[in-house]
Amino acid sequence: MGEAVEFLQYSNGFCKMNGHHEINKGLLMMNHENYPVINHEAWFEEEIDVDLKWSFALNSVLHRGRSEYQDIVLLDTKRFGKVLVLDGKMQSAEIDEFIYHECLIHPSLLCHPNPKSMFIMGGGEGSAVREALKHKSIEKVVMCDIDEEVVDFCRRHLSANKEAFSSSKLDLVINDAKVGLEERKEKFDIIVGDLADPVEGGPCYQLYTKSFYEKILKPKLNDSGIFVTQAGPAGVFTHKEVFSSIYNTIRQVFKYVVVYTTHVPSFADTWGWVMASDQPLCVDAAMIDKKIQERIEGELDYLNGAMLYSSTILNKTISQTLKNETHVYTEENARFIPGHGVAYCISNQEFMKQV
Repeated sequence: MGEAVEFLQYSNGFCKMNGHHEINKGLLMMNHENYPVINHEAWFEEEIDVDLKWSFALNSVLHRGRSEYQDIVLLDTKRFGKVLVLDGKMQSAEIDEFIYHECLIHPSLLCHPNPKSMFIMGGGEGSAVREALKHKSIEKVVMCDIDEEVVDFCRRHLSANKEAFSSSKLDLVINDAKVGLEERKEKFDIIVGDLADPVEGGPCYQLYTKSFYEKILKPKLNDSGIFVTQAGPAGVFTHKEVFSSIYNTIRQVFKYVVVYTTHVPSFADTWGWVMASDQPLCVDAAMIDKKIQERIEGELDYLNGAMLYSSTILNKTISQTLKNETHVYTEENARFIPGHGVAYCISNQEFMKQV
């Protein structure tokens, strides 16, 4: 066997291959837009768990940086198009983000009798705003994201959301969502948690706690208001990480709680959402289809009445876990998504030469 290959770690989880103690500088070149392009076969790798990883091939790295709050990477991938990665965890992919965002935004708006205002915690890429503005009744959307750098480069690079960012109905606030919501004098019909997954050392795990829901969020909802949040992986092997805990925490605060899940291909898992209110929540398929036709401009690509209703029917394993879950999310006793993202640029041919 040849000399072992050494991998040198850099920010954002990226590394360069170092064989025979010399940095391989042939991995990157610049394209006509001055973005780094991968010269050889390269992959982004996300650690799902200590013994499980998810990787996909890259065309180029559109942005790499580190803000005050998190590592930020925008990638151009071969399979999923542009991909936003924060703290090593995939947040959304161009080719299938509509699945996640339609499920996040439309159910609460369709369950509400007449939604006019929405407060989005996070949502820096603009996709949640885009979906909310499809509703004719919406008059104001406040998007409060802590990371101005994320918002700025998404506004520059994600062309699908340019109209949303320029809408007169959008009130864009750069602030901690907890502070931004607490400082608001008005109440909202819908509050959305479009937050990054709770990662240890990340910027937003406090926004999944009972005290936040009870003392800050719920008082900012109108009487018929609805809260909805993304709740992390909800697969048969991953739903105990944070999904069941977030569900159990929210049901300590609200009278009516609905959970629903669906598969998101770029996440390589089933994903979960929790919707809650002190008023009954109806997800009758015929009623949802009727409201979609009456309330929404244009067509939805993924969500309809039957799909929403079916997504609330959970398998036996997950249903049993939710029924028996006792953990309540607090700042002192939080649960976190395991692992962290690791990206690397490596040529299989070059690697094989070294082993």
